[in-house]
Amino acid sequence: HTTGYVVAEMGALGKNQDTLGLNRAKSARQGGSSFKPLVTVAPGLENKVITAATLFYDSKTSFGKYSPANDSNSYHGIINMRDVIRYSSNVPEVKLLSLMGLSASQKFLSSIGIDVNIDNAGLSMALGTISVSPLQMAAGYAAIANKGVYITPTFYTKVVDQNGNTIIETTQEKKRVMSEDNAYIESTILRGPVSAGGTASRYSRYLGNMDVAGKTGTSEADPNHPENGYVASFLAIAPVDNTKIVLLLT
Repeated sequence: HTTGYVVAEMGALGKNQDTLGLNRAKSARQGGSSFKPLVTVAPGLENKVITAATLFYDSKTSFGKYSPANDSNSYHGIINMRDVIRYSSNVPEVKLLSLMGLSASQKFLSSIGIDVNIDNAGLSMALGTISVSPLQMAAGYAAIANKGVYITPTFYTKVVDQNGNTIIETTQEKKRVMSEDNAYIESTILRGPVSAGGTASRYSRYLGNMDVAGKTGTSEADPNHPENGYVASFLAIAPVDNTKIVLLLT
């Protein structure tokens, strides 16, 4: 995540491999709850709408004609932002986006290479209903892990001919999209899902004593179960389904 270099991209495993077919790393799909750290939490921290300790009342709530629900219709009452992410509660996320405004979220997403039409998206985008590619998601998470600095994902540095002359050389965009303080705070928030009681707690036991941050997510339109997160110097995004995508950035 500190270089933006893509170490590995893997997809379309199984009996029906097609190396010239769909590139799932760049194919957009609903981000689901994995998108919450990018669409609400990061811009919420940057715009001083929330802190990690901000309290929300997690209960069945209607926003006009829109009535989001938590998974299994389970609600936690008064809950802070850390636990909103730990338990992946939906209603507080929509409340946050409603308080902050869609344009603030749109501005942050644009800074990490994700364009959103907020006229079409509405408040449901807080729950990841907009389409985003695994590569875009990985780059967004990498910015958090990289102390708030976004780097364009890079698959090669340059191409040279047989004489060593440079034919093509890539350019990387590097820019600060979050303060270092807010990136650190969000990283600590993202430790919740992989801690006891979190939605991804079952994975933490495989990683020993390493410091881990991450977020799970599903969507109604796409039942894949992506796990996004970072450990040490690597960031990974791995939707787990029949077509398995694994994307690693250093």
